[in-house]
Amino acid sequence: MRLPVTALIVAVLPLGAWGQTLGEDIHTFTLDNGLEAVVIEDHRAPVVTNMVWYRVGSADEPPGESGIAHFLEHLMFKATDRLDDGEFSRIVSANGGDDNAFTTMDHTAYFQRIAADRLDLVMGMEADRMVNLDPGEAAVLSERDVVLEERRQRIGNSPYGPFNEQRQAALYLNHPYGKPVIGWPQEIAAFTEETALDFYRQHYAPNNAILIVAGDVTLEEVRELAEKNFGAIPASDAVKPRMRPQEPAQLAARRLEYRDPRVRQENLSRAYLAPTRRTGDQGEAAALTVLAELLGGSGATSLMARTLQFGPDAVAVSSGAYYSDEGLDPKSFNFYVTPKPGVSLDEAEAALDAVIADFIETGPDPVELERIKAQIRAARIYALDDQQRQARRFGQALTAGLTIEDALAWPDVLEAVTAEDVLAAAKAVLRPESSVTALLMGEEDPVELMQ
Repeated sequence: MRLPVTALIVAVLPLGAWGQTLGEDIHTFTLDNGLEAVVIEDHRAPVVTNMVWYRVGSADEPPGESGIAHFLEHLMFKATDRLDDGEFSRIVSANGGDDNAFTTMDHTAYFQRIAADRLDLVMGMEADRMVNLDPGEAAVLSERDVVLEERRQRIGNSPYGPFNEQRQAALYLNHPYGKPVIGWPQEIAAFTEETALDFYRQHYAPNNAILIVAGDVTLEEVRELAEKNFGAIPASDAVKPRMRPQEPAQLAARRLEYRDPRVRQENLSRAYLAPTRRTGDQGEAAALTVLAELLGGSGATSLMARTLQFGPDAVAVSSGAYYSDEGLDPKSFNFYVTPKPGVSLDEAEAALDAVIADFIETGPDPVELERIKAQIRAARIYALDDQQRQARRFGQALTAGLTIEDALAWPDVLEAVTAEDVLAAAKAVLRPESSVTALLMGEEDPVELMQ
């Protein structure tokens, strides 16, 4: 039985200065059932990217069910009340489009890129699988084997897979970010249709979703299609606030060694627990973003590369730094160093420590800071040519607790970062007691073990 069409509440946001300068045309509205929508107009080609984001990821899973969010992502391409197993993707392909999905710690997202006049088609299929998923036990068990094999391929086929999992688990004492998104194998193996559908019914509903459409559309067109396809789906009382275990104060530096006979090049990595962007207060995250670029994010020109790879006392064949700026909860600031042949991991670690200590002592070079900020500005402009990256920009922000205003303001916040901001962020985050240093090593030398 079709439910009555609900009323539509529309709120079109004014654009920030950055958006107006770059010619963006961004709108948002909310259906009465809680579905949020973002429209990004781009009329250069008659195509659209249609995305549905759910505010649920691996960090929202019940204890003992690691990987269920990713597993459900797979099942969403199975049968519904209207479509047969696999028919969703076959229809998209037959209409000249492509589709896929992805799961992270904080969200699960589904997307199609297709001709603009096919938007109604794909939006209708998304609305269908939002509430009518019915894969059947046989398909669930078959897909469970697929996911277990995917885990073996992605994690088990290289020493880096289990190494990264062990390091991530060591970084978090209490928070579910320490679990792998794909899940632990013994818990995946226990999934049933009931397990998956219980998780589905708890999290998949319009009041836990964000519709993002980028491309050759108008606000009015998307609003009409959203009302037509999603408007009759009721909000779900099963959707609850995202309450997660939080990290206690971290008081001790942690170290781990992972040995694997397949290792041909030893590696050192270090992760520090770090805050992410917060709504209305993105300054520290912006400073950390710039810090990562200054230290190790700009190829041969970064401080780490100049010192560790190309300096007179070079110790590394590769090195870098990166930072996770988006997340509902604190994530990490990371370094890695791959030592040159003949250089020990201890020597590489000492060299990394020296780079960090020297930076905290002297602060960023003003010329390098301006160069990095210019690179960030350019990267943001180039991103405007990618429809899906534009859509992802807002989906990632909204599912991480940020707002449209935060997403639009982010480039200006980055632009405002000062040398003092960068140095303050480095001192606050790069503290030994909130770090994990991980060593990826080959098998121990039997002769060494005998001594």
